[in-house]
Amino acid sequence: MSVEPVRIGLIGCGRLAEIGYVPALAMERGTTLTAVADPDGGRRAHLADLVGESVSTFADAAALIEGADVDALVLASPASTHVADAEWATAAGLPVLVEKPPAPDGAGAARLATLGPTVRVGFNRRFDPGVREVRAATPRAGALDLELEIRYRRASWGAHLVRDEVILDLAPHLLDLARWVSGSEIREVTATELTPDRATLSLVLGRGRATIRARADSIHAEQVAVRDAAGTTVARHRAGGSLAAIIGRLRPSPGVHPLVASLAAQLDSFATVVRGGQDPALGTTVDGVAVMAAVDAARTSAAAAGRPTLITDPMEPSPC
Repeated sequence: MSVEPVRIGLIGCGRLAEIGYVPALAMERGTTLTAVADPDGGRRAHLADLVGESVSTFADAAALIEGADVDALVLASPASTHVADAEWATAAGLPVLVEKPPAPDGAGAARLATLGPTVRVGFNRRFDPGVREVRAATPRAGALDLELEIRYRRASWGAHLVRDEVILDLAPHLLDLARWVSGSEIREVTATELTPDRATLSLVLGRGRATIRARADSIHAEQVAVRDAAGTTVARHRAGGSLAAIIGRLRPSPGVHPLVASLAAQLDSFATVVRGGQDPALGTTVDGVAVMAAVDAARTSAAAAGRPTLITDPMEPSPC
């Protein structure tokens, strides 16, 4: 029996929508892009042109909810607007997928969590096949030592509006993966480096430690590595790096951005949840609160010259 695609309203027509969500929605047969919203008329018209079919355009989330027939919303808008737009969505009975960071800080993430289980958080690195292999290979018991890194050049992304510091841009992915891969909570954060373009964090987890490095001024590279208590590497995933950059320059490919595949897989998971199913890989507002509590702790640690900062009331992880 064929299933009708979930009709998606996309809020935010910036680079993530243009490079990521539009091609991901075209790739994912379980969803269809029905409407877009953005306060910039030129950007929303450009996005509608990219889709190449009839898509309604609106100035904001409230207008889209009022004027379009959609089954769910995806918020790819600035973090400062996420809570208000999610409130509009839930008041209208619409499930919503909120891009990371779910809010600018822990208080906003906690407010988002009060809106109920129909709000989900988009930690798309969970849907990278290499990361999923690492998680599957990670022992479910015993102490662990994790190393997680994402690097890229901010200028190469070319954001239209948002220029979040790296603690909001890249670090939430890594903080989420520290929890998701280890299956344990972040108990303590030490910020040994925190600038707009760089973050180096040491985490104490419920079952070990993790080191996080986020860079917005370097050649693209990603790594997730897991070692056991004896220091033996039990799983590792790497992507990008200098060699990949050289090959990319010598043999440029017009293909889609690597982000698209993970976004498409995340959309498939979201569509399952919208239809009433379950997928524990999809981020929840509980995950969002935990990640943003760690972001707040990193900021506190940096302001205190790198003093370790406890997360006094960590939330329990979502079912795994």
